[in-house]
Amino acid sequence: MTRWLAISNRTNSDITIKKHLWGVPKRAINQISKTHPCDTLLVYVGQQVIDKDTTLPPAITGCFEIISEVYEDAKPVFTAPPKLGNEVFPLRIKLKTIEVFDPPVEFKPLIPHLAFITNKKQWSGHIRGQAMRTIPEEDHAYIMKAAQTPRD
Repeated sequence: MTRWLAISNRTNSDITIKKHLWGVPKRAINQISKTHPCDTLLVYVGQQVIDKDTTLPPAITGCFEIISEVYEDAKPVFTAPPKLGNEVFPLRIKLKTIEVFDPPVEFKPLIPHLAFITNKKQWSGHIRGQAMRTIPEEDHAYIMKAAQTPRD
């Protein structure tokens, strides 16, 4: 079983949670094509500025089990960030919810404990520009444990 970190935004994370679906652009075929049913997917969302007084921190919003092989579907479901134009994220996998984290697990406090982030000062380089990436089993376990810890 492989553990995956899916890089998203809050809008598409909400779609993933509601529709039990993850999609990536065709340029990410080398990443998503390595997924298999029974793998798990943690959804990471980046920082989001709401207004001049409110910024939501980077976070993990939930954990899902992959329950399908990769398939292609161009039906618009996801919302593309402005820099991606009318991208529909056509390479998709179906998911089963393991747990939705409410509230989401803040990501920055996890960084010192995550093995896949080797550069703790410039940690975003381990995520930026990717649709998804594998993470070690111990990182997955640490994030799941953090999700069980009482949070505000």
